[in-house]
Amino acid sequence: MEYHLKPLGKTCAGTGKLLAPGSQCISVVVDDGTELKRLDYSKEGWKGPPEGTLAQWQCAVPTPVDVKKRLLNPDALMNYFDQLTEEANPLQEKLRYILAILLMHKKRLREEGTRSSGDDEFLQFTATQGEGAYEVRNFHLTDEEVAELQDSLNAHLAVEAGNFEQEAA
Repeated sequence: MEYHLKPLGKTCAGTGKLLAPGSQCISVVVDDGTELKRLDYSKEGWKGPPEGTLAQWQCAVPTPVDVKKRLLNPDALMNYFDQLTEEANPLQEKLRYILAILLMHKKRLREEGTRSSGDDEFLQFTATQGEGAYEVRNFHLTDEEVAELQDSLNAHLAVEAGNFEQEAA
């Protein structure tokens, strides 16, 4: 059985106030009868475990990392997109979707249309520099899912940038 819980939230489930970076918080997993939910509480907002609590733990609210903003290199993004296309890993299909949208905004992919197959919709793209034609499942992601995938993409690009800087040295 597979469970998907959101990462640490930004606000306290008890007070509605922002969780202070560096502070301790209490996180719980609650079964509300239809799904499992993660709730995060500040020390101030903690009144004990809510009804339906299956697990609880204490953790630190991470402090923001000062990441130097880099311009996204469309060639590096296209290479990563090609890599994900060749690997055809179903676990990374959503990341590939995010990359396709980003590459469309960067003018490296051009949307040519859509195709339906059962309940699934696929976006059809052609590469503007002759790389080929691509088809990507349209996931209609929530803002939260997009943010999580952007974090994953940023982490990958940071590793790649570090590897590039080491090779250049």
